[in-house]
Amino acid sequence: MTTKKLTLSHDRTIGGVCGGLADYFGLDPTLVRIAYALLTVFTTGFPGVLLYLILWFIMPKA
Repeated sequence: MTTKKLTLSHDRTIGGVCGGLADYFGLDPTLVRIAYALLTVFTTGFPGVLLYLILWFIMPKA
């Protein structure tokens, strides 16, 4: 049994958070980035940016 681990991706645009989430859930990184950007814009930006920064600091490197 293999265990999946949430880590920062080497396929990074800024910090590797969206790429890491895409790897973990088996999705296309571009789709995750677009969805995250839209979610951030439509929630007035601040919560999405804050969440990204928090994940960037707490997610271990691959």
